[in-house]
Amino acid sequence: MIEARHLRVLRAVAATGSFSAAGRELGCTQPAVSQQMKALETSVGTPLLVRTGREMRLTQAGEALVRHASGILAGLTAAEEEVAAIAGLRAGRVRLVSFPSGSSTLVPTALAALRAAHPGTRVSLVEAEPPESVEKLRAGDCDVALAFRYGGAAGAKEWDDLFARPLLGDRLVALVPEGHRLARAESVAIGELAGEPWIAGCPRCRGQLVEVCESAGFTPRIDFATDDYPAVVGLVGAGLGVAVLPQLAIESVRPRGARPVALEPVVRREIVALTLPDLAQVPAVAATLDELARAAVR
Repeated sequence: MIEARHLRVLRAVAATGSFSAAGRELGCTQPAVSQQMKALETSVGTPLLVRTGREMRLTQAGEALVRHASGILAGLTAAEEEVAAIAGLRAGRVRLVSFPSGSSTLVPTALAALRAAHPGTRVSLVEAEPPESVEKLRAGDCDVALAFRYGGAAGAKEWDDLFARPLLGDRLVALVPEGHRLARAESVAIGELAGEPWIAGCPRCRGQLVEVCESAGFTPRIDFATDDYPAVVGLVGAGLGVAVLPQLAIESVRPRGARPVALEPVVRREIVALTLPDLAQVPAVAATLDELARAAVR
């Protein structure tokens, strides 16, 4: 194994022609230079220097190693500087994946603050709903996944292998047409909507809707299903049914023709920022998690 410190000593000996002169240049003793040169020759398995009078002359192997040493040491210096820049948040890259309502509410605030504080850190964004977003994280296709899950034993351990930064509890809200009989109510029990046609959202939200309705004693009649929250709001606004949406989704869309009403009993989804345990120690990733947490303060 060739060590960088040995290459620096070899280059100094080649440039100065002696161990003592190399020691003066490097700020160490002549015996220390001699010891490091012996260690280097042992590592490569061949002599690198021969003594000619009071000076040292490179062997053919020594000349070859000195020729490569400059490039190796320059590359190492560049690597050290780049790592230092990343560690100091003067550079770095974070690949973020988020579900749509998170992308339009939490992410813009977080990334704007991150750019202001650390302009050298670059963040890319793609959208995906969980569990796809979590699979991307485990596969190494992103560094941070903004995800959500609903309560219950079924999903209690699905993130145990990941570092999870809790952000907020996002309450579900009923959405009814403006002219609906419950549009002016302060809150509505889910059972009061039992006979209504329903517009359902993403698959995970759809499953939660069915679970909540069944716990209230009925199965919802889902007339429309779409992953697009503006489409859900538009369908409700047109009087085609009712829906239950997370509060973040309501914040991200202007509900024209539709009115949000507090839902009883209270149901929340847990919003978290996920990363791999080792990545949580990377400065740019840690800074991104911090800004997402600040953006989630309500």
